[in-house]
Amino acid sequence: MGSSCNLLFPLVVFILLHVHTSLSSVPNIITDEAALLAFKSHISSSDPNNILATNWSSSSAVCIWIGITCSSRHNRVTALNISRMQLHGTISPQLGNLSFLVSLIISNNAFQGELPEDLAHLQRLKLIDFTSNNFTGAIPSFLGLLRNLRILRLSSNRFSGEIPSSLSSLTKLEVLRIKENFLEGEIPRELGDLHYMTALNLESNHLNGSIPPSIFNITTMRFIALTNNNLTGKLPTTICDHLPNLEGLYLSENILGGIIPPNLAKCKKLKILSLSVNEFTGTVPRELANLTALTVLYLGTNSLSGSISASISNSSKLTLLDLSFNSFTGPIPESLGKLEHLEILNLGRNNFFSDSMSLRFLTSLTNCRKLKLVGLGENPLGGFFPASVGNFSDSLQVFEGPDCKLKGVIPEEIGNLTGLIKMSLFNNELTGHIPKTFQAMLNLQELYLQHNKIEGNITDVFCNLKNLGALGLSGNQLSGRVPPCLGEVSTLRYLYLADNMLNSSLPESLGGLHDLMEFNISSNLLSGQIPIEIGNLKAAIFIDLSKNDFFGNIPSTLEGLDKLIVLSLAHNRLDGPIPHSFGKILALEFLDLSYNNLSGEIPRSLEALVYLKYLNFSFNKLSGEIPTGGPFANATGQSFLSNHGLCGDSKYHVLPCIIKSQKRSKRKKTILVLYVLSGVGLLFLALALTYAFLRLRMKKKNAGQADLSLEGHERISYYELEQATEGFNESNLLGNGSFSKVYKGIRKDGTLLAAKRLEIMIDVASAMVYLHNGCSNPVVHCDLKPSNVLLDQEMVGHVSDFGIAKLLGAGETFVQTRTIATIGYIAPEYGQDGIVSTSCDVYSFGIMMMETFTSIRPSDERFTGDLSILRWVSDSLPSGIHKVVDANLVQLGNEPTDAKMQCLLSIMELALNCTLATPDARISMEDTLSALGKIRLQFVSSRR
Repeated sequence: MGSSCNLLFPLVVFILLHVHTSLSSVPNIITDEAALLAFKSHISSSDPNNILATNWSSSSAVCIWIGITCSSRHNRVTALNISRMQLHGTISPQLGNLSFLVSLIISNNAFQGELPEDLAHLQRLKLIDFTSNNFTGAIPSFLGLLRNLRILRLSSNRFSGEIPSSLSSLTKLEVLRIKENFLEGEIPRELGDLHYMTALNLESNHLNGSIPPSIFNITTMRFIALTNNNLTGKLPTTICDHLPNLEGLYLSENILGGIIPPNLAKCKKLKILSLSVNEFTGTVPRELANLTALTVLYLGTNSLSGSISASISNSSKLTLLDLSFNSFTGPIPESLGKLEHLEILNLGRNNFFSDSMSLRFLTSLTNCRKLKLVGLGENPLGGFFPASVGNFSDSLQVFEGPDCKLKGVIPEEIGNLTGLIKMSLFNNELTGHIPKTFQAMLNLQELYLQHNKIEGNITDVFCNLKNLGALGLSGNQLSGRVPPCLGEVSTLRYLYLADNMLNSSLPESLGGLHDLMEFNISSNLLSGQIPIEIGNLKAAIFIDLSKNDFFGNIPSTLEGLDKLIVLSLAHNRLDGPIPHSFGKILALEFLDLSYNNLSGEIPRSLEALVYLKYLNFSFNKLSGEIPTGGPFANATGQSFLSNHGLCGDSKYHVLPCIIKSQKRSKRKKTILVLYVLSGVGLLFLALALTYAFLRLRMKKKNAGQADLSLEGHERISYYELEQATEGFNESNLLGNGSFSKVYKGIRKDGTLLAAKRLEIMIDVASAMVYLHNGCSNPVVHCDLKPSNVLLDQEMVGHVSDFGIAKLLGAGETFVQTRTIATIGYIAPEYGQDGIVSTSCDVYSFGIMMMETFTSIRPSDERFTGDLSILRWVSDSLPSGIHKVVDANLVQLGNEPTDAKMQCLLSIMELALNCTLATPDARISMEDTLSALGKIRLQFVSSRR
């Protein structure tokens, strides 16, 4: 017995030690804390709100950290949610140690890199949301090991490759969203095995092949979204046999063909059917009228034909009906007027006609009191434009009726449409005068009446429309003068008055249209001189004054139109020389000065117009040698016809130039130079004596006064300035101030001489904060870019060009517009859907910061395909910051290079936070200004 006890004791001790050792290795809250701190170390140190840096700390309990949820039963981390915190970095493998994690949400940040395989250890996970980040690589096949996963959201990243078939192992999966990536290949047919799926979204990828029929057998499915891919094939004839719960079917922008299956009528709960921009043929099945729950029907841009059944009104809940760009025929059914919820009706580009000259269907549509858009363009409707159009409700914003063979006069009742923003009636057979009632349409932004038979004068009614951005009256029979008050409609950006019988002179007041981009008044009877005020149209890219009776010299003020692409002054009576200053219109691509009385030589300054593709100087009185450089190298004799005084290369079909003796002229030039040098010497002597006298007085006046500046101002010679700006090269031009030009200058030691790049950004940010927060209603600029930032003589940045700015109403966070801003600076949601918010300005500001500190424009030719300035900068940070910033900024200077690089890195990271994919994820303009202030303070401190 004693020996047994002796043997038992060591055994008990051994067991207790083993249990203790085992318990110490069991994961617990300490494990979770270590995993989260490891994850924190993978997040960039420039967390803009400093949330994780201060909150995730060992000094406080893990379960009270921001974004952390713990279970009360096990005291383990069960949920991690750090969405919309403007974080960037990578996912650490240690996250795989959070073994009790059920929910993992890091959406709307800027995380990058590939997903670590350690995430496969999270066997309790039910939800993964990595939406709107910058993750790359293939979608990991190990995700198929997470057997408890219900929701998987990977949209708006940069995943590539094929969709792994291993996802079919997620038998409990309900939601799969992987839209807006770079996925390719076919949709795995195995996804049809996910019998609990309710939502499948694979939109905006590069998927091809046919849609697996098994997808349409998932009875729980509510939404199938495959828009904007390269999918082919036909839809199954039994498509809705097993989809009793389907509410949304989004298949637009693919290459699907065949007929639209009548079987779709079996999807009784279907609310949204989107099949536009495909290759569907045949007719619209009458059975679709049985979809009484349908609210949205997109069938535009296919090859559909036949007529539209009056029974379509059975879908009484329709808010949007788009049948445009097809081959439909027959009358437009009057039963459409029964769709009381209809907001958008687009029937354009078909072969619809009216069964009555009074266009009764249009009268019936006035019963749709919620209508916002009516699109009827390019249908041979015929008939008279009815007065009943004035009975549409105030909700109507867009009326499109071009090329419809409309007859009669524009009714006076048109003035009742006070909510209208755009009206397009060009290419019709409208007659009579312009109704004066247009002056009541104060919200009108675009009016297109070109190519009708409208006569009479252009009255002053348009001068009252202070929101008017585009006015098209070309190709009519209008006469009389151009109303001078049009120059007061400062919102005008497009003015088309060509091909009429307008006479008198061109009003000088039109020079007040500083935001006008296109101006065409060609083919009229205008006379007099071209006003010098035309040179004030600084935003213009297109000016056509041809085929009139203008005389006198070409105004030299046109040199200031540095954005001008097309200029035609042909077929007038202009005389005098071609201004040498035309060589400064560097964006010019089309120049036509033919059929005038111009004399003198063709200026060699025009050789600088490297973008010029078309030039015509024919039928003038020009003389001298034709230049051969720049655009003249590709010119032919057709550009110089009937100028008998011209000479030069035989390819121009002119006589060779005669070289005269230059001995006598050289002597005259030498004497002239001596006189000039003597005069200049005397002038400099006088200036030097004056300077010395004034300097002596200033020294006496300022004696004993302390220097209150923070840093002394070093005197810099003109030679140094010339060297620093590379001879005042145009590539270093930052902007035009009210008194001078401002150049970027870099000294050899890397010190910035020019316009405080950072300071200018702060000036712009301050202006934008005022627009967004300081006005009674927020103002969205909509077109923020470097050329719209002007510098005054103190080099303070001022935001300009509010031509397409939008005013947000009370309670509004966004508005929708069709006006498009400058490509490269425009936010994704603005460019794709016309959605404008203050976040759009933030995005543009971020792109502008990137351009400012890289000296590379977003339109640079290196950015092709999927590579943009945004992606280039994002992929280079943080380790490759020196590869993207302007090399002149990282030269060794007085301040430590590491400190300078850190400032530049902070600026670029801030720019990335401004340009996140979704508007809600972006930093506000107010926070941007605050961040720039901190960066400036950091930069100043580093130089002390």
